[in-house]
Amino acid sequence: TVNCLDQHVEKSPDRVALIWERDEPGTAEHVTYRELQDLTCRLANTLKKYGIQKGDRVAIYMSVSPLSVAAMLACARIGAVHTVVFAGFSAESLAGRIMDSGCKAVITYNQGVRGGRTIELKATVDEAVKNCPSIKHVFVAQRTDNKVHMGDRDIPLEEEMTKADSTCPPESMDSEDVLFMLYTSGSTGKPKGIVHTQAGYLLYAALTHKYVFDYQQGDVFGCVADIGWITGHSYVVYGPLCNGATSVLFESTPVYPDPGRYWEVVQRLKINQFYGAPTAIRLLLNYGEEWVKKYDRSSLRVLGSVGEPINKEAWQWFYEVVGEGRCTLVDTWWQTETGGICIAPRPSEEEAEIVPAMAMRPFFGIVPVLMDENGEVIEGNDVSGALCIAQPWPGMARTIHGDHQRFIDAYFKAYPGYYFTGDGAYRSPKGYYQITGRMDDVINISGHRLGTAEIEDAMADHPEVPETAVVGYPHKIKGEGAFAFIVLKEQTAGVDHIKEELKTIVASKIAKYAVPDHILVVKRLPKTRSGKIMRRLLRKVVTEQSSNMGDVTTLDDPSVVKEILDAYQKYKEQNSS
Repeated sequence: TVNCLDQHVEKSPDRVALIWERDEPGTAEHVTYRELQDLTCRLANTLKKYGIQKGDRVAIYMSVSPLSVAAMLACARIGAVHTVVFAGFSAESLAGRIMDSGCKAVITYNQGVRGGRTIELKATVDEAVKNCPSIKHVFVAQRTDNKVHMGDRDIPLEEEMTKADSTCPPESMDSEDVLFMLYTSGSTGKPKGIVHTQAGYLLYAALTHKYVFDYQQGDVFGCVADIGWITGHSYVVYGPLCNGATSVLFESTPVYPDPGRYWEVVQRLKINQFYGAPTAIRLLLNYGEEWVKKYDRSSLRVLGSVGEPINKEAWQWFYEVVGEGRCTLVDTWWQTETGGICIAPRPSEEEAEIVPAMAMRPFFGIVPVLMDENGEVIEGNDVSGALCIAQPWPGMARTIHGDHQRFIDAYFKAYPGYYFTGDGAYRSPKGYYQITGRMDDVINISGHRLGTAEIEDAMADHPEVPETAVVGYPHKIKGEGAFAFIVLKEQTAGVDHIKEELKTIVASKIAKYAVPDHILVVKRLPKTRSGKIMRRLLRKVVTEQSSNMGDVTTLDDPSVVKEILDAYQKYKEQNSS
């Protein structure tokens, strides 16, 4: 926090650090570096008063706001480890993360506000902490005027902060001490707590922010990501603040109160860099150009895309319509595990070409390699393979909390001596990189990474559903959607009712965005003789490539393929009618 606050307060205390674009249209709040330091120190002293010490874990379950940023920085200031949980996650998801990380406290709001609707944050926390003995205190801030239940361990945060001292000497930290943990989905099992440390992470976030987006002093940097994701950590909070930037906090949605919201904000706040997700661009593209052209976007210099590969149509629309063909568009590839952007069109030589929908160029110190299925490095250009990184970089994750072996297995075992990203990539004739998508059972729904196993585990809790298999399929707006195949017990009636129950289970166990768009009942699933479900075949069915099923000889009964195809065709006909 000395790098993110104190150094700037000393030089330019009245520079604006954060512009909070609240959900209510047109109600932005400006917070200077001095004000943010004051907020942070008061919050830090409040945490200390209630026994939070260096090394303790604190969960933050809040919507985007200056206070949630101050909560992150307050933890950093006293050497506590924050784990931010996206405020759209269910009580069960929150509880799982609290238990895995052993949090001592939760910081939350009474309620959240998004897209004109109220979200019950405190009630969700109450539900979650019922099963979390490690939680000693729940700090509750006020986002709305509504009263919520306050119990014995609940502490009204703002009341305490007004009593607290506004100076808090920063804890002295080693460069490899933990700064934060952030949970992300893997292809198997429960979400893993990715661990990032102090110096390397901050350096990498700050450098990539400065050079990929050509950040100049005085610019208004608009990253519309939520702080619950790594993008919010690196490019809303740590990168911009370390660089003394003015960072926009966007609490709303791209279509509230109408599909012009992003561009109205760009005009009103005079945003210079706009960094968002392809899923939002695809959504807005459907509403037409007039919502964009209604507003003055002349302040924009750089556009950025993050969270999933951007398709050509969305790229063109973003570049031509939003950026008027005059803004640099950076399609950035990176992961929760990498800490910051690894491959992007900039930095590069001045005016170097940018190829649509390609991440293109590795950042300083990043050495990408493509590997073949025998674990050999693929040389030359115009080739595809598994994307790996050949040497360490400052921002890389250091471990998975409580499970270093899983860290090694997930990232360093497949290709010994290399970091395996889990993504496939293509290297063009000119040597540029294009990400082709995940190589494992992980799907990307509206930029949210989700292991299909998590959805399967949630649905398997239904007493009438002995078996499930979930695969991703291309979705026009979300990028990918989830398609679930389920086997029901014999004599099960009321299929539609069960489908609705399954959707409710997934929403309550994970989050609303994880709910499958389609649920198809089949008699059995395609399995190998050893009992492994062949999801590859199910993927072919839903992407309608059934003429090319590949090798089905390993199936214990190849006739299952026709069975599933017939069920799929019938389902499709019913849906279209």
